[in-house]
Amino acid sequence: MADGIKIVAKNRKARYEYAIDDTLEAGIVLQGSEVKSIREGRISLQEAFCRVENGEMKLFNCHIAPYSHGDAATAPDATRTRKLLLHQSEIRKWEKASQQQGYTIIPLMVYFRNGYAKIEIGLAKGKKLHDKRADVAEKEAKRRMEQLSRQNY
Repeated sequence: MADGIKIVAKNRKARYEYAIDDTLEAGIVLQGSEVKSIREGRISLQEAFCRVENGEMKLFNCHIAPYSHGDAATAPDATRTRKLLLHQSEIRKWEKASQQQGYTIIPLMVYFRNGYAKIEIGLAKGKKLHDKRADVAEKEAKRRMEQLSRQNY
């Protein structure tokens, strides 16, 4: 837990499926017991994405399960659209970038910084199959080199 940061959830597949060009930290507008549910780690970013609508950055398809000790009847919808807190200049910049061919805004991880829920979003471009294979081959080669260097010493 460095610098008051506690990572709750990561979108591990995002770095495999997309080439991340830029990242940004944003706050999330949450309701009721959603913060407690996130603290329990009951959040999924697998199908989530972000889009700019009416001058606001919004998070879609992010699943936050109802709080285990809360009232399920009053709990907010698990996959509701959530507003992200960013400066207007950042929103405009990212909106222009996302309108370019092949770019999308995806959440990379959710964490708590000094008690506040934050989300790291990335400006990403989808990878082709051969790019994914090249990344896997590069990772395996790096792992082999490390194993060989450990055996030699």
